[in-house]
Amino acid sequence: MIVAAVPVGFTSCNLDIPQEIPSSYETMVVEKSDITLPLKFSARMKGKTDVTITPQVSGQLMQICVVEGEKVQKGQTLFIIDSRNAQLELEAAQANYEAAVARESSAKLEYESNKNLYEKNIVSSYMLDNSLNSYRQASAAVAQARASVNRAKVNLGFCTVTAPVAGLIGEIPVRTGDQVSPMVELTILSGNTNMTAEFSVTESVIEAMVQAGKDGVNVDEVISKLPPVTFMMKNGTEYPHKGKVVSLTGVVNATTGSLTSKVSFPNPEGHLYSGIQGTVVIPIAEKDVMIIPQNAVVRLQDKSLVYKVNADSTATAVDVTTEDTGNGKDFIVTSGLNVGDKIVTIGANNVTEGMRVLYPKEEKK
Repeated sequence: MIVAAVPVGFTSCNLDIPQEIPSSYETMVVEKSDITLPLKFSARMKGKTDVTITPQVSGQLMQICVVEGEKVQKGQTLFIIDSRNAQLELEAAQANYEAAVARESSAKLEYESNKNLYEKNIVSSYMLDNSLNSYRQASAAVAQARASVNRAKVNLGFCTVTAPVAGLIGEIPVRTGDQVSPMVELTILSGNTNMTAEFSVTESVIEAMVQAGKDGVNVDEVISKLPPVTFMMKNGTEYPHKGKVVSLTGVVNATTGSLTSKVSFPNPEGHLYSGIQGTVVIPIAEKDVMIIPQNAVVRLQDKSLVYKVNADSTATAVDVTTEDTGNGKDFIVTSGLNVGDKIVTIGANNVTEGMRVLYPKEEKK
Protein backbone atom coordinates (compact mmCIF):
# COMPACT_ATOMS: atom_id res chain seq x y z
CA MET A 1 0.00 0.00 0.00
CA ILE A 2 2.88 2.40 0.78
CA VAL A 3 4.53 1.68 -2.55
CA ALA A 4 1.27 2.27 -4.36
CA ALA A 5 0.75 5.58 -2.57
CA VAL A 6 4.06 7.10 -3.72
CA PRO A 7 3.04 7.90 -7.33
CA VAL A 8 -0.31 9.09 -6.09
CA GLY A 9 1.42 11.52 -3.74
CA PHE A 10 3.57 13.06 -6.55
CA THR A 11 0.53 13.37 -8.77
CA SER A 12 -1.56 15.05 -6.11
CA CYS A 13 1.19 17.66 -5.44
CA ASN A 14 0.82 18.86 -9.07
CA LEU A 15 4.45 20.29 -9.16
CA ASP A 16 5.37 22.65 -12.11
CA ILE A 17 8.74 21.75 -13.63
CA PRO A 18 10.48 25.04 -14.77
CA GLN A 19 11.05 25.28 -18.51
CA GLU A 20 14.35 26.55 -19.96
CA ILE A 21 13.65 29.70 -21.97
CA PRO A 22 16.47 30.68 -24.38
CA SER A 23 17.55 34.33 -24.13
CA SER A 24 18.93 36.58 -26.87
CA TYR A 25 22.59 37.58 -27.16
CA GLU A 26 23.42 41.26 -27.07
CA THR A 27 23.89 42.76 -30.51
CA MET A 28 24.63 46.08 -32.18
CA VAL A 29 24.27 47.64 -35.59
CA VAL A 30 27.55 48.72 -37.17
CA GLU A 31 27.74 52.46 -37.86
CA LYS A 32 30.41 54.99 -38.68
CA SER A 33 31.52 57.63 -36.18
CA ASP A 34 34.47 59.77 -35.13
CA ILE A 35 37.06 58.77 -32.53
CA THR A 36 40.27 60.16 -31.06
CA LEU A 37 43.16 57.70 -31.04
CA PRO A 38 45.95 58.07 -28.47
CA LEU A 39 49.23 57.52 -30.31
CA LYS A 40 51.79 56.46 -27.70
CA PHE A 41 55.58 56.74 -28.00
CA SER A 42 58.34 55.96 -25.53
CA ALA A 43 60.19 59.19 -24.85
CA ARG A 44 63.12 60.59 -22.89
CA MET A 45 63.13 64.06 -21.35
CA LYS A 46 65.88 66.51 -22.07
CA GLY A 47 66.40 70.10 -20.97
CA LYS A 48 65.73 72.52 -23.78
CA THR A 49 69.05 74.22 -23.00
CA ASP A 50 71.21 71.40 -21.63
CA VAL A 51 74.79 72.69 -21.56
CA THR A 52 77.98 70.71 -21.03
CA ILE A 53 80.22 72.73 -18.73
CA THR A 54 83.93 72.52 -19.58
CA PRO A 55 86.76 74.89 -18.56
CA GLN A 56 88.27 77.26 -21.12
CA VAL A 57 91.69 77.22 -19.45
CA SER A 58 93.88 74.58 -17.84
CA GLY A 59 94.75 74.58 -14.17
CA GLN A 60 94.06 73.14 -10.76
CA LEU A 61 90.44 73.10 -9.60
CA MET A 62 90.46 75.18 -6.42
CA GLN A 63 86.77 75.25 -5.47
CA ILE A 64 83.45 73.64 -6.38
CA CYS A 65 80.73 76.15 -5.54
CA VAL A 66 77.65 73.99 -6.22
CA VAL A 67 76.34 70.52 -5.45
CA GLU A 68 74.67 67.96 -7.69
CA GLY A 69 70.98 68.69 -8.23
CA GLU A 70 71.26 72.31 -7.11
CA LYS A 71 69.17 74.88 -8.94
CA VAL A 72 71.32 77.77 -10.15
CA GLN A 73 70.71 81.08 -11.88
CA LYS A 74 72.36 82.40 -15.01
CA GLY A 75 75.77 83.93 -14.16
CA GLN A 76 76.12 82.10 -10.82
CA THR A 77 79.63 80.87 -10.00
CA LEU A 78 80.00 77.10 -10.41
CA PHE A 79 83.76 76.35 -10.27
CA ILE A 80 86.94 78.27 -9.52
CA ILE A 81 90.24 77.31 -11.18
CA ASP A 82 93.68 78.39 -9.94
CA SER A 83 94.11 81.91 -11.38
CA ARG A 84 97.72 82.68 -10.34
CA ASN A 85 99.24 81.89 -13.73
CA ALA A 86 96.50 83.83 -15.49
CA GLN A 87 97.10 86.79 -13.18
CA LEU A 88 100.83 86.76 -13.95
CA GLU A 89 100.11 86.60 -17.68
CA LEU A 90 97.85 89.63 -17.34
CA GLU A 91 100.50 91.60 -15.48
CA ALA A 92 103.11 90.74 -18.12
CA ALA A 93 100.73 91.73 -20.89
CA GLN A 94 100.00 95.05 -19.21
CA ALA A 95 103.74 95.76 -18.84
CA ASN A 96 104.31 95.00 -22.53
CA TYR A 97 101.45 97.29 -23.41
CA GLU A 98 102.90 100.18 -21.42
CA ALA A 99 106.29 99.66 -23.09
CA ALA A 100 104.65 99.63 -26.51
CA VAL A 101 102.83 102.87 -25.71
CA ALA A 102 106.16 104.48 -24.73
CA ARG A 103 107.78 103.37 -27.99
CA GLU A 104 104.84 104.70 -29.94
CA SER A 105 105.17 108.06 -28.21
CA SER A 106 108.89 108.26 -29.07
CA ALA A 107 108.25 107.26 -32.66
CA LYS A 108 105.55 109.91 -32.92
CA LEU A 109 107.86 112.63 -31.62
CA GLU A 110 110.56 111.63 -34.07
CA TYR A 111 108.13 111.65 -36.98
CA GLU A 112 106.75 115.08 -36.08
CA SER A 113 110.28 116.45 -35.72
CA ASN A 114 111.35 115.11 -39.12
CA LYS A 115 108.18 116.51 -40.65
CA ASN A 116 109.04 120.03 -39.44
CA LEU A 117 112.63 119.66 -40.66
CA TYR A 118 111.45 118.36 -44.02
CA GLU A 119 109.20 121.37 -44.48
CA LYS A 120 112.34 123.55 -43.94
CA ASN A 121 114.30 121.41 -46.43
CA ILE A 122 116.71 120.29 -43.69
CA VAL A 123 116.07 116.52 -43.98
CA SER A 124 115.29 114.39 -46.98
CA SER A 125 111.97 112.73 -47.80
CA TYR A 126 113.64 109.37 -47.11
CA MET A 127 114.17 110.26 -43.44
CA LEU A 128 110.58 111.53 -43.19
CA ASP A 129 109.15 108.35 -44.69
CA ASN A 130 111.39 106.18 -42.53
CA SER A 131 110.24 107.93 -39.34
CA LEU A 132 106.59 107.62 -40.48
CA ASN A 133 107.01 103.88 -40.96
CA SER A 134 108.59 103.57 -37.51
CA TYR A 135 105.66 105.44 -36.02
CA ARG A 136 103.16 103.14 -37.76
CA GLN A 137 105.01 100.05 -36.55
CA ALA A 138 104.95 101.38 -33.01
CA SER A 139 101.19 102.02 -33.27
CA ALA A 140 100.66 98.47 -34.53
CA ALA A 141 102.73 97.13 -31.63
CA VAL A 142 100.47 99.07 -29.22
CA ALA A 143 97.36 97.50 -30.77
CA GLN A 144 98.93 94.06 -30.50
CA ALA A 145 99.91 94.62 -26.88
CA ARG A 146 96.39 95.87 -26.11
CA ALA A 147 94.95 92.66 -27.59
CA SER A 148 97.32 90.61 -25.43
CA VAL A 149 96.04 92.44 -22.35
CA ASN A 150 92.43 91.78 -23.30
CA ARG A 151 93.21 88.12 -23.98
CA ALA A 152 94.89 87.82 -20.57
CA LYS A 153 91.85 89.39 -18.92
CA VAL A 154 89.55 86.93 -20.67
CA ASN A 155 91.72 83.98 -19.57
CA LEU A 156 91.68 85.30 -16.03
CA GLY A 157 87.88 85.49 -16.22
CA PHE A 158 87.75 81.90 -17.46
CA CYS A 159 89.24 80.81 -14.15
CA THR A 160 85.80 81.47 -12.68
CA VAL A 161 83.28 79.17 -14.39
CA THR A 162 79.75 80.57 -14.29
CA ALA A 163 76.36 79.23 -15.38
CA PRO A 164 75.50 80.22 -18.96
CA VAL A 165 71.80 79.49 -18.33
CA ALA A 166 69.53 78.90 -15.35
CA GLY A 167 68.88 75.25 -14.52
CA LEU A 168 69.87 72.22 -12.49
CA ILE A 169 73.37 70.92 -11.88
CA GLY A 170 73.94 67.37 -13.04
CA GLU A 171 76.62 64.91 -11.95
CA ILE A 172 79.96 66.47 -10.98
CA PRO A 173 82.69 63.93 -11.84
CA VAL A 174 85.62 66.12 -10.70
CA ARG A 175 86.91 66.94 -7.23
CA THR A 176 88.72 69.86 -5.67
CA GLY A 177 92.43 69.63 -6.48
CA ASP A 178 91.97 67.87 -9.83
CA GLN A 179 93.93 69.17 -12.79
CA VAL A 180 91.40 70.26 -15.39
CA SER A 181 91.64 71.36 -19.01
CA PRO A 182 89.27 72.22 -21.86
CA MET A 183 88.97 68.47 -22.56
CA VAL A 184 87.55 67.74 -19.08
CA GLU A 185 83.78 67.80 -18.47
CA LEU A 186 82.95 69.49 -15.17
CA THR A 187 79.18 68.87 -15.20
CA ILE A 188 76.03 69.20 -17.29
CA LEU A 189 73.73 72.12 -16.59
CA SER A 190 70.14 71.33 -17.51
CA GLY A 191 68.12 74.39 -18.34
CA ASN A 192 64.82 72.91 -17.17
CA THR A 193 62.46 75.86 -17.49
CA ASN A 194 61.25 74.16 -20.66
CA MET A 195 61.79 70.47 -21.29
CA THR A 196 61.80 68.53 -24.54
CA ALA A 197 60.55 64.95 -24.84
CA GLU A 198 62.38 63.18 -27.66
CA PHE A 199 60.91 60.08 -29.29
CA SER A 200 61.19 58.08 -32.49
CA VAL A 201 58.35 57.95 -34.99
CA THR A 202 58.19 56.04 -38.24
CA GLU A 203 57.75 57.72 -41.59
CA SER A 204 54.48 55.85 -42.10
CA VAL A 205 52.95 57.50 -39.02
CA ILE A 206 53.87 60.97 -40.26
CA GLU A 207 52.53 60.16 -43.72
CA ALA A 208 49.28 58.95 -42.14
CA MET A 209 49.01 62.22 -40.22
CA VAL A 210 49.48 64.21 -43.40
CA GLN A 211 46.96 62.09 -45.31
CA ALA A 212 44.45 62.50 -42.49
CA GLY A 213 44.22 66.18 -43.41
CA LYS A 214 43.21 67.80 -46.63
CA ASP A 215 45.05 67.33 -49.90
CA GLY A 216 48.28 69.27 -50.01
CA VAL A 217 48.67 69.48 -46.23
CA ASN A 218 52.33 69.25 -45.22
CA VAL A 219 53.93 68.18 -41.97
CA ASP A 220 54.33 71.72 -40.62
CA GLU A 221 50.62 72.37 -41.07
CA VAL A 222 49.81 69.08 -39.35
CA ILE A 223 52.00 70.07 -36.39
CA SER A 224 50.27 73.44 -36.06
CA LYS A 225 46.87 71.72 -35.88
CA LEU A 226 47.81 68.96 -33.45
CA PRO A 227 46.09 69.17 -30.04
CA PRO A 228 47.99 69.43 -26.73
CA VAL A 229 50.13 66.38 -25.91
CA THR A 230 50.23 64.43 -22.64
CA PHE A 231 53.29 62.97 -20.91
CA MET A 232 52.82 59.85 -18.78
CA MET A 233 55.42 59.15 -16.11
CA LYS A 234 56.94 55.70 -15.59
CA ASN A 235 54.74 55.20 -12.51
CA GLY A 236 51.61 55.77 -14.59
CA THR A 237 50.84 59.28 -13.37
CA GLU A 238 50.06 62.03 -15.86
CA TYR A 239 52.24 65.13 -15.91
CA PRO A 240 49.88 68.06 -15.15
CA HIS A 241 51.10 70.38 -17.92
CA LYS A 242 50.33 69.72 -21.58
CA GLY A 243 53.02 69.82 -24.24
CA LYS A 244 53.20 70.97 -27.84
CA VAL A 245 54.68 69.07 -30.77
CA VAL A 246 57.50 71.19 -32.16
CA SER A 247 59.06 68.75 -34.63
CA LEU A 248 57.94 65.76 -36.66
CA THR A 249 60.83 65.91 -39.08
CA GLY A 250 64.53 65.21 -39.06
CA VAL A 251 67.08 62.80 -40.46
CA VAL A 252 65.75 59.29 -40.97
CA ASN A 253 67.72 56.57 -39.19
CA ALA A 254 68.86 54.21 -41.95
CA THR A 255 68.77 51.23 -39.56
CA THR A 256 65.36 51.72 -37.93
CA GLY A 257 63.63 53.74 -40.64
CA SER A 258 62.46 56.22 -38.00
CA LEU A 259 63.24 59.81 -37.17
CA THR A 260 63.48 61.80 -33.96
CA SER A 261 60.57 64.02 -33.01
CA LYS A 262 60.18 66.47 -30.15
CA VAL A 263 57.48 67.75 -27.84
CA SER A 264 58.04 70.84 -25.69
CA PHE A 265 56.70 70.83 -22.11
CA PRO A 266 56.68 73.74 -19.64
CA ASN A 267 58.37 72.92 -16.34
CA PRO A 268 57.53 75.76 -13.93
CA GLU A 269 57.76 73.63 -10.78
CA GLY A 270 60.94 71.85 -11.89
CA HIS A 271 59.40 68.37 -11.57
CA LEU A 272 60.89 67.19 -14.87
CA TYR A 273 64.57 66.31 -15.15
CA SER A 274 66.83 65.43 -18.04
CA GLY A 275 66.93 61.68 -18.56
CA ILE A 276 63.42 60.93 -17.26
CA GLN A 277 61.66 58.29 -19.36
CA GLY A 278 57.96 58.05 -19.98
CA THR A 279 55.31 57.95 -22.69
CA VAL A 280 54.22 60.75 -24.99
CA VAL A 281 50.52 60.49 -25.89
CA ILE A 282 49.43 62.35 -29.04
CA PRO A 283 45.66 62.39 -29.63
CA ILE A 284 44.88 61.89 -33.32
CA ALA A 285 41.30 62.32 -34.60
CA GLU A 286 39.93 59.62 -36.90
CA LYS A 287 36.74 60.53 -38.74
CA ASP A 288 34.01 58.37 -40.30
CA VAL A 289 35.28 54.95 -39.17
CA MET A 290 33.49 51.77 -38.06
CA ILE A 291 33.96 51.20 -34.32
CA ILE A 292 32.98 48.00 -32.54
CA PRO A 293 33.60 46.83 -28.95
CA GLN A 294 36.52 44.51 -28.35
CA ASN A 295 34.26 41.84 -26.84
CA ALA A 296 32.63 41.41 -30.28
CA VAL A 297 35.88 40.10 -31.74
CA VAL A 298 36.77 36.43 -31.31
CA ARG A 299 40.44 35.50 -31.74
CA LEU A 300 40.95 32.19 -33.53
CA GLN A 301 44.62 31.45 -34.15
CA ASP A 302 45.73 34.21 -36.52
CA LYS A 303 42.20 35.31 -37.43
CA SER A 304 39.82 37.86 -35.97
CA LEU A 305 36.18 36.80 -36.26
CA VAL A 306 32.95 38.69 -35.73
CA TYR A 307 29.57 36.95 -35.69
CA LYS A 308 27.16 38.65 -38.05
CA VAL A 309 23.45 38.14 -37.38
CA ASN A 310 21.44 37.00 -40.43
CA ALA A 311 17.80 37.75 -41.16
CA ASP A 312 16.76 34.40 -39.65
CA SER A 313 18.56 35.28 -36.36
CA THR A 314 21.39 32.82 -37.00
CA ALA A 315 25.05 33.81 -36.71
CA THR A 316 27.69 33.69 -39.43
CA ALA A 317 31.39 34.11 -38.68
CA VAL A 318 32.99 36.95 -40.64
CA ASP A 319 36.76 37.43 -40.92
CA VAL A 320 37.63 41.06 -40.14
CA THR A 321 40.72 43.22 -39.87
CA THR A 322 40.92 45.72 -37.04
CA GLU A 323 43.07 48.45 -35.58
CA ASP A 324 43.46 49.06 -31.87
CA THR A 325 42.07 52.39 -30.68
CA GLY A 326 44.28 52.41 -27.59
CA ASN A 327 41.38 52.99 -25.20
CA GLY A 328 41.20 49.36 -24.11
CA LYS A 329 37.58 48.79 -25.15
CA ASP A 330 37.12 49.42 -28.88
CA PHE A 331 38.47 48.36 -32.26
CA ILE A 332 38.32 50.13 -35.62
CA VAL A 333 37.14 47.77 -38.36
CA THR A 334 39.02 48.32 -41.62
CA SER A 335 37.52 45.41 -43.60
CA GLY A 336 34.99 42.58 -43.30
CA LEU A 337 31.92 44.53 -42.20
CA ASN A 338 29.58 47.09 -43.71
CA VAL A 339 27.52 49.85 -42.24
CA GLY A 340 24.16 48.46 -41.13
CA ASP A 341 25.43 44.95 -40.32
CA LYS A 342 24.14 43.52 -37.04
CA ILE A 343 26.79 41.71 -34.97
CA VAL A 344 26.94 39.87 -31.65
CA THR A 345 28.75 41.76 -28.88
CA ILE A 346 28.52 40.35 -25.35
CA GLY A 347 28.71 36.56 -25.46
CA ALA A 348 30.38 36.33 -28.87
CA ASN A 349 32.87 33.82 -27.48
CA ASN A 350 30.00 31.37 -26.86
CA VAL A 351 28.51 31.60 -30.35
CA THR A 352 29.08 28.95 -33.00
CA GLU A 353 28.50 29.02 -36.76
CA GLY A 354 24.79 28.80 -37.66
CA MET A 355 23.66 29.16 -34.06
CA ARG A 356 20.45 31.08 -33.43
CA VAL A 357 21.30 34.12 -31.32
CA LEU A 358 18.07 36.18 -31.26
CA TYR A 359 14.79 35.02 -29.67
CA PRO A 360 11.53 37.00 -29.52
CA LYS A 361 10.42 37.98 -26.05
CA GLU A 362 7.40 36.05 -24.72
CA GLU A 363 4.31 38.14 -24.35
CA LYS A 364 3.22 38.72 -20.79
CA LYS A 365 -0.25 37.38 -20.05
